[in-house]
Amino acid sequence: MTCATQFRWTSAACSDVGLVRERNEDACFDAPERGIWAVADGMGGHAVGDFASRAIVQALAAMPTPDDLDTGLATARATLQGVNQVLVDEAARMQVRVIGSTVVTLIACARRCACLWAGDSRLYLFRDGHLKQLTRDHSQVERLRARGLITAEQARRHPAHNTITRAVGAAAALNLEQLTLEIGDGDMFLLCSDGLSNEVEDDAIAAVLASGDCAAAARELVGQALANGGHDNVSVIVIRAEDVGGGSDRTLLNPEV
Repeated sequence: MTCATQFRWTSAACSDVGLVRERNEDACFDAPERGIWAVADGMGGHAVGDFASRAIVQALAAMPTPDDLDTGLATARATLQGVNQVLVDEAARMQVRVIGSTVVTLIACARRCACLWAGDSRLYLFRDGHLKQLTRDHSQVERLRARGLITAEQARRHPAHNTITRAVGAAAALNLEQLTLEIGDGDMFLLCSDGLSNEVEDDAIAAVLASGDCAAAARELVGQALANGGHDNVSVIVIRAEDVGGGSDRTLLNPEV
C-alpha cells in the first residue's frame, strides 16, 4: 500500500564534482513516484565522505513507501539514526575522528510534505513567484548571523562558512530538525548541497525555477554554480507538484526541532 495523493510529482537531480575537488562526495536520491527525495554532502576534508553520503541515500532508498506522512517521518528518522551509528562505528574501526555527511530529505504524502535535515544542505520552496529558504543551516556562521553579529553577505564569505554544527555520523546522538507544510498546486522545491547555495544568489535561483521545468532548471543551476567558480561539489534536486485533484488550501510552516 502507498500513500494516496492528489498531486502529480515530477523531479530531476543533477550533480557535479565541481572545478576544484577531485572526488564528488555528494549523493542524491530522487524518487518522485514514491514521494521521497534527499541530498547528502559528505563532509569535505574528512575521511571517506563519499562513503557517508552514499550510505545515507542507499538507506533512504531501502525504506518502504509510507502509508501516511507521520509513518514516513518516523521511518526516515529511524533510518538516519541507523546510518549515524554505522558511520560512528566505521570511524572507530578506521581510527579516524569522524566519517560524516549532511542530509536534507523531503517526504510527500497526501496534501502535506515534511523535511528532515542536519547540516547546511538546504530545502527551498518556490511558490507564486517567490523563493523561500525553508531550512536553517546548522553551521557556525548561521549562529553568528542569527545573533546579528554578521550579515547574510558576510556569512557567505566568512572563514568558518564550512564549519557545520550537525551532521550524520558526527556524534553518537543524531539531532535532526524537522518541518512540515501543506502542498500547493505548482509548488516547486529545491534540495541542494552548499556547492549551490555558496555560489548562486537566491534571486538567480528563483529566476531559474520560474521556468517550471525541473530537468532544465537542475542543469541550469549546476551550470551557474560552475560558472561562478565551482569551488565545491554541487548537487541539486528540483521538484514540482501539480494538483490533479482540484486545488488545495495551503498553510506554510510548522517547524519542529
